[in-house]
Amino acid sequence: MSMQYVSLRQLRVFESAASHRSFSKAAELLHLTQPGVSMHIKELEKNAGLPLFERIGKKLFVTEAGQELLTRAREILRSIKDADEALDGLKGLRRGRINLAVVSTAKYFVPQLLARFRQEYPELEIRLAVNNRISVIEQLVGNEVDLAIMGRSPQSVDMVAAAFAQNPHVVIAAPDHPLAARRKVPVSTLAAETFIVREPGSGTRLAMQQFFTQANVTFKVGMEMASNETIKQAVMAGMGVSFISQHTIGLELQTHKLAILDVRGLPMIRQWNVAHLANKRLSPMAQAFKAFVLEHGSELLSMTGASSK
Repeated sequence: MSMQYVSLRQLRVFESAASHRSFSKAAELLHLTQPGVSMHIKELEKNAGLPLFERIGKKLFVTEAGQELLTRAREILRSIKDADEALDGLKGLRRGRINLAVVSTAKYFVPQLLARFRQEYPELEIRLAVNNRISVIEQLVGNEVDLAIMGRSPQSVDMVAAAFAQNPHVVIAAPDHPLAARRKVPVSTLAAETFIVREPGSGTRLAMQQFFTQANVTFKVGMEMASNETIKQAVMAGMGVSFISQHTIGLELQTHKLAILDVRGLPMIRQWNVAHLANKRLSPMAQAFKAFVLEHGSELLSMTGASSK
């Protein structure tokens, strides 16, 4: 048999089953029966001449051949989707889809960007994924999303990243913290503090490590959390201090529930970027959204109180 006889339907079923490591989940998402999914996979394996899945205990794993086919299947399905959206653009339709990934810190302002953009394109379909920096990069590399909004783009990946706004990072504490009333606090003083930090793989954690490394100061980790919201609650409760993006604390500053420590060398100014793979062919809608972010992103961040300008 040959892969030239494979259908798009089989590829869609395979991609869903492989991505979720579950035939039942693929059946649910594609509105098929589980025997129907198994039939498509069996036919695809017959054409491939190799097993694509293997079961170990109750867990389903993708074989080496399956991983190879998964990469190709995603490219093919994405190309079909891109062609569909490009044709919509040529027809002059004001509709389309955007698959957008954002780092978790960006979730504090990205909804406002999307809401403003959607005023011009009311029929826009949006798929928004919120993850840490490592996961967002994996989604870009896997061609699972069109665009990403993140901090510094990875140097090891062939990616196009355009800055559109500043992203200041600060150290926060409870308002009654002893350092909250001090000015020009030396970075070395923070070595005695207990830090509540983001998980490894987070852009905020990376920025923090860079700041303290440059200052030649070792920071003490008390707790590690994957949520900015949980970190803020812990800091408000007096459990420690934290290094965090100023964009995440607008409401808490206004209500005096958190204080920014006046530390020398801070805020650490980084940039927000809109990024995509260099060889990515953006749909007309994705191109329009990228242009919108570059033109209006900084202004909208200022309007939401997230900007340090």
